[in-house]
Amino acid sequence: MLEIRGLDVHYDGIHALRGLSLTVEPGEIVALLGNNGAGKTTTLSAVSGLVRSSDGFVTFDGKEVTRDKPHRIAARGLVHVPEGRRIFSTLTVHENLQLGGYLVRDQAEIRRRIDHVYELLPRLAERRAQQGGTLSGGEQQMLAIGRALVTGPRMLLLDEPSMGLAPLVVASVMKLIADINREGVSVLLVEQNATAALRIAHRGYVIENGTCVLDGPAGELREDPRVAEAYLGGV
Repeated sequence: MLEIRGLDVHYDGIHALRGLSLTVEPGEIVALLGNNGAGKTTTLSAVSGLVRSSDGFVTFDGKEVTRDKPHRIAARGLVHVPEGRRIFSTLTVHENLQLGGYLVRDQAEIRRRIDHVYELLPRLAERRAQQGGTLSGGEQQMLAIGRALVTGPRMLLLDEPSMGLAPLVVASVMKLIADINREGVSVLLVEQNATAALRIAHRGYVIENGTCVLDGPAGELREDPRVAEAYLGGV
């Protein structure tokens, strides 16, 4: 469904991605692991059109999107949930969700998608009239993912969804991602919490200095001593 081949990205004098290649098959959750500065966020930003690559290509569902504008990529069903949630703090939960449908012309379809989000996330339904900025960190992350679902994704690009969250909340977020995946949405998951990511992922890639250095099934990566030492606390 998603193919990245030989991707190079330069910005601010930094060679951020160096010939990066990876794939995501339909129905997969693929974890992208690496230390801070390895190029994980840049990878998602390049795929979603927020930064431009200097070489290589990105295809989604067989169509090249390397030079497409971000809104056109989102309209194809490749939807980016950025690091830091980026919700509209002065708008209500419901208004945030409505903005997820900005590319959808059918108002009835927007309402149907929002209702589905409320079914998945009853806590958001309870807080639909509450300003986004007054939600807890976990609720804001749920809202950011819910807003993306209203866009109608076939694949989600999730950037650090567990950042700053308590362990119990992290478990809830990961369960939500797995539930969404079971509904048929593929996921490319950038996650500092490698333990949590590899529990729900089918496969994973490890990147260092902007290039892939290791990949394989999630179970094998969990058992790999190099991954355990670097990303799983040595356990």
